[in-house]
Amino acid sequence: MEFLSDTVVLSRMQFALTALFHMLWPVLTTGMAIYLVIVEGVWLKTRNPEYYYHARFWSKLYILNFGIGVATGIPMEFQFGTNWAPFSEAVGNFFGSVIGFEASWAFMLEAAFLGIMVFGWERVNPTIHYLSTILVATGANLSTFWILTANSWMASPTGGRMVNGKFVVDDYFQAMFSPSMPTSVLHMFLGTLETSLFVIGGISAWYILNNRQPAFFSKSLKIVIAAAIAIAPLQIYVGHLSAEQVYYLQPSKLAAMEAQWETAPAGQPANWSLVAIPNEKTEKNDWEISVPNALGYILEFKKNLSEPVRGLKEWTPEDRPHLVGLIYYSFRVMIAIGFFMAGVMLLSVLQWITGKLKEDNIAQQKWLMRAWILTAPLGYIAVDSGWIVRCVGRQPWSVYGLLRTRDSASHIPASNVLTSLTLFTATYALLFVATLYFGSRIIRKGPSLDLPIPGDETQPAVDTTPAQFVPDERPVEAQQ
Repeated sequence: MEFLSDTVVLSRMQFALTALFHMLWPVLTTGMAIYLVIVEGVWLKTRNPEYYYHARFWSKLYILNFGIGVATGIPMEFQFGTNWAPFSEAVGNFFGSVIGFEASWAFMLEAAFLGIMVFGWERVNPTIHYLSTILVATGANLSTFWILTANSWMASPTGGRMVNGKFVVDDYFQAMFSPSMPTSVLHMFLGTLETSLFVIGGISAWYILNNRQPAFFSKSLKIVIAAAIAIAPLQIYVGHLSAEQVYYLQPSKLAAMEAQWETAPAGQPANWSLVAIPNEKTEKNDWEISVPNALGYILEFKKNLSEPVRGLKEWTPEDRPHLVGLIYYSFRVMIAIGFFMAGVMLLSVLQWITGKLKEDNIAQQKWLMRAWILTAPLGYIAVDSGWIVRCVGRQPWSVYGLLRTRDSASHIPASNVLTSLTLFTATYALLFVATLYFGSRIIRKGPSLDLPIPGDETQPAVDTTPAQFVPDERPVEAQQ
C-alpha cells in the first residue's frame, strides 16, 4: 500500500477518477445534440408531429447529462491549480489559454442557448428555436475540439520551446494544430457520435422489445441505423489512423499497446499479439497468443515493416510506460467494441433491407433488439478505454518529451490528496446512482404525445384577448 503515501500516484488516481467519470456525460451530450438537430430539422421540414415528440423526449435525457457533465467538469479544471500547479505554471502559456477557449467559446455558447432550447418550444418562433438547438450542438462539439486540441498538444508538443522550465509559444497555430490533433479530434468526435447513436438505438430497442410504442421508436432506431452506416466503419478507419500516428510520434506507447518487449526490425514481418499476459518485472509476456506476420498488415497494410517497431526494452524503465497490461487490454477492449458495433449495424442494415424492420414486424426481431440494448453502454467503455490508452500510455510524461508527470504534481501532503480522492469517490458514486435513477424515470415514463405542437392550427386556439379591468368595490378597510 505504498501508493497511499505517494502524492503523485494519488493525484494521478484522483485525476483519472474525475476524468473518466466526467467523460461519461459529455460523450452523450455532444452526440445527442447532433441527433436533436436532425429530428427537429425533420419536424420543421415535414411537420410530422412524431419527430417533434422525439425532439422533446430525447432532450430530457440531454438536459440530465448536461447537468451532470457541468457538475463533474468543474472539479477537473480546479485540479490544475490544486494538484498540478507546477504543470500549470510550466505550460500555462498555451495549455491555459486553450482550456479558457473551451470555457468561453464552447461551454458559454452551449449554456447561453440551452434555456431557449429547453423552455422555448412555445415561447419563440420554431426557426429561432431550431437555431438555438444548432448553437447548443455547436457549443457542445466545440468543447470536444478544444479539449482534444490541448490533449493532442500534450502528446505531440509543437509551436514553442521550454525556456527555464516554462513553455514559450513561438507559433500559436502550430501549437494548436500539433501533428496528432486533426486525427485525435475526428476520432473523439466520431466516438461521441457513435456512442450517442447506440445509446439512442439501445433505448429505442428496449421500447420496441417491450412492445411500448414500437412504431414511434422504430423511427428513432432507423435514424440511428442510417447514421451508423457511415459512422461505425469510419470510426474504425480513423482509429487505425490514430494508431499509425502513435507508431511515428509515440513509439514507446505503441510498444505498450502491443506489449512488444523486443524490437521488430524493418524489412521483416512481425507477429501481432492477440492476447497476452505482460510481465513488467521479467520484461516479457508470460503467456501469449499471436497472429503470425499480422503486425505489418495492421500498421502498414503490408507484410514486411518499412520501419522497425521498437520494443519496450529500447527505453530504460524510468522512460517508458508502466501498467503495460492496463494499456494493452484497454486498447483491445476499444477495438473489440468498435468492431462489435459495426457488426450490429451491418446486421441491422440487412434486416432493414429484407423488410424485417417495418413498423408491423419490428417487435418480432427480439435478438436484434437485445443486441442493440447490449451495445448501449459499450460506447462509454470504449471511450474511457481509449482515454486510458491515450493518457497512461503517454507516461512518464505529462507533456511528451518535455515535462515529466512527477515534476508536474503539486507538493502537497499525500493525506490531503487521499482525503479529496475519497470524497470525490463517494460524491461521484452518489451522482452516478442519482443519474441512473432519474434517467430510468424518464425512460420508464416515455414520451409525452399530448404536448401542444407549436404552429399547429388544428389545436384549440388560446384566448389572447386582454383582460378587462374590474374595479374593487369592497370598502377601503377591506382592500387594505
